[in-house]
Amino acid sequence: MAKIRIIKAGLQTTVQDNGRWGYQKFGMPVSGAMDVSSLNLANKLVNNSLNEACLEATIDGPTIEFYSDTYISICGANMQAQINNANIEMYKSLQVKSGDILSFKGLVNGCRTYIAFSGGVQVPEVMGSKSTYLKGKLGGFKGRELKSRDELEIGTYNNPEIKEISSDKITEFKDCFTARIIAGPETGYFTLKGLETFLYTEYTLSQQCDRMGYRLSGAKIEHKSKADIISSGIAFGTIQVPSHGEPIIMMADRQTTGGYPRIACVVSADLPYIAQLKPGDKIRFKEVKLDMLY
Repeated sequence: MAKIRIIKAGLQTTVQDNGRWGYQKFGMPVSGAMDVSSLNLANKLVNNSLNEACLEATIDGPTIEFYSDTYISICGANMQAQINNANIEMYKSLQVKSGDILSFKGLVNGCRTYIAFSGGVQVPEVMGSKSTYLKGKLGGFKGRELKSRDELEIGTYNNPEIKEISSDKITEFKDCFTARIIAGPETGYFTLKGLETFLYTEYTLSQQCDRMGYRLSGAKIEHKSKADIISSGIAFGTIQVPSHGEPIIMMADRQTTGGYPRIACVVSADLPYIAQLKPGDKIRFKEVKLDMLY
């Protein structure tokens, strides 16, 4: 079995696939890639199934040594990838040789990049997924972020059929984004002023952002009275508003239920863009109706 060695782990690098589906009724979060679109593209470039496990690197990429020949691809945030200190292109299948070293010079745009290996990352499945759920310390590689000197097995490679993604399918991630939202089931818990605040405010991603959720800073959203509901289901992109009035966008590692009013839910097609925002970036919301999406 082929292997890679982590020389430097980066800020937060984890093993992720499309998530752990079918267990939310037992209280188990889905987890999985924050930007599923980039993960799928990376897998496609190296002949993997779209759900195969990749490495998700956040803001600061890892340094990786290859112990055998293989193919890789890198999609998502531009962190200026290099092989043996020479710049390489993203959104392409790239052959690497035993002894080669993959590194990243620094973030240019976005927040998370996905590194796919032909044959995938070979870690045990937990509840049908290889994804790392950090708070639960399960899945992925020993249930945790990667560390220096970790060694991971990767699958046997095949020559990729698709060599690159066409430029019209590549997204350049910005530090501001307008997300389309569908009104949530508890809009009646907010005053008209509160709803207008939500729709017309430019929010800033606070430092309280992780794989579980993004707390936004900006004008406070006014409730009519209480800010609690009977705990109800939480989807990827659900926006809750606790009593402090600052919205929270629930992300990949979100809990399965929540007890704060759900003012809206982000349209799924816009979630990859939100996943690529980082603290300090800006976001606005635009309400759409379901019939406008089809």
